[in-house]
Amino acid sequence: MPSCPECESALDFDEAEIEEGDLIVCDECGTEYEVVATEPLELSRKEESGYDDPSGDEHAEEEEE
Repeated sequence: MPSCPECESALDFDEAEIEEGDLIVCDECGTEYEVVATEPLELSRKEESGYDDPSGDEHAEEEEE
């Protein structure tokens, strides 16, 4: 089983059920990885969006006025 490059904990997922584009989250540190390839398994760290607004719409109040 692959381990998280950030915290070295085992990543808990079923390798037989994943597909390219799936997201895997480390249970220990919360780092997100995208499955780039399945044979052989290749993961890529998902980059932060840099956007902190949890609502996803920073202009909602302005548009409603």
